[in-house]
Amino acid sequence: MDRNRTIKRNEFLPLAKLKTYRLRNYNFRLLLLILVICGLGIAIIGSANAGSDSKAVIKQAIGMIIGFLGMIIISLIDYSWVLKFYWLIYVFNVGLLTAVLLIGDTHHGAKRWIDIGSSLTIQPSEFAKIFTILFLAKFLTVNKERISKWWFILVTAVLAGIPLLLIEKEPDLSTTILVTGITIILIFAAGISYKKIGIMLAIFIPVAAAALIYIQQPEQKLLDNYQLNRINAFLYPEEYDDERYQQDNSVLAIGSGRLYGKGLYNDSTESLKNANYLSREMVNDFIFAIIGEEMGFVGSCIVLGVLFLIIAECFLAAIFAPDMTGRMVCTGMAVLLTLQIFINVGVATELLPNTGIPLPFISSGLSSLISLFGGMGFVLNVSLQRTRQ
Repeated sequence: MDRNRTIKRNEFLPLAKLKTYRLRNYNFRLLLLILVICGLGIAIIGSANAGSDSKAVIKQAIGMIIGFLGMIIISLIDYSWVLKFYWLIYVFNVGLLTAVLLIGDTHHGAKRWIDIGSSLTIQPSEFAKIFTILFLAKFLTVNKERISKWWFILVTAVLAGIPLLLIEKEPDLSTTILVTGITIILIFAAGISYKKIGIMLAIFIPVAAAALIYIQQPEQKLLDNYQLNRINAFLYPEEYDDERYQQDNSVLAIGSGRLYGKGLYNDSTESLKNANYLSREMVNDFIFAIIGEEMGFVGSCIVLGVLFLIIAECFLAAIFAPDMTGRMVCTGMAVLLTLQIFINVGVATELLPNTGIPLPFISSGLSSLISLFGGMGFVLNVSLQRTRQ
């Protein structure tokens, strides 16, 4: 009896499975790919800030070191143990998003940051992406027998809707859309019936069409004016030249890079970056414009290729995951990276309306970088416990 009690107690220790891990199962390919893409990110940020303040590069390098060490630690902690506390993760996520609305700092008309001193801030909505994946991975697994019941779909929508509403209130429309997409795809991946999917699509499409018509009305209350202007600039480009300034110059910069680009840290007088035609967000939301101009088509393909390989490793980890929870965590991270890359590059190339979202592991921003490292730590731990070769 005492031995059984000891075994049961040990199941709740965060490093209880450490002695059972095999080094050969550690995903060093994924580790190397992450280091490569972060190294490229630091080089690109350095080039974007060449001749000006180098604090952004130093800050990104420090964030990379902190994030990398955190990722290694998380990768050795049994994800099954961590996700026993999935309700605490959910409450913490909601609490953090509520705190930013109450005590957060406002920049450029949005309250998305919490000041933690020494000129450092955190952006809770970036961490909310990871917390949402972790919570849904466990919540949907625990309730997998109920996933196709209407009442459970409603409960899931309400639970997902609370943090989404808080993110939208900041306002942060791009992250709201991103987290919504992650939630929908994870519910689909959990095994919801195709009949329910068809019914929900039959409801969603007319509602989306009605919402699109509604936001065109003069007194609409759904979007802020700047958000509406960005959508209208995408739909009616000839009427909103000023709203398309960032995107127009981004496309010009990408096109001017041609095949091989103008080179990182170049001093070309023909560079749109050097002539200050790119926005102040060029190291964040529009960093792909720097990649296109200075690294050209070939360099852009290399960057996107490395990101694609990271996504592929996440899907492989999902395929060989030891249980449904691990599969959902890895799928969620793959979906997060895919959607975020698609939106960032789509905005920079004018394929999508202008909305701010960072390019994973490359854009400047500690909250985005460290949260992604944390999420990849869980993917590495799932890989470490794979059951099939």
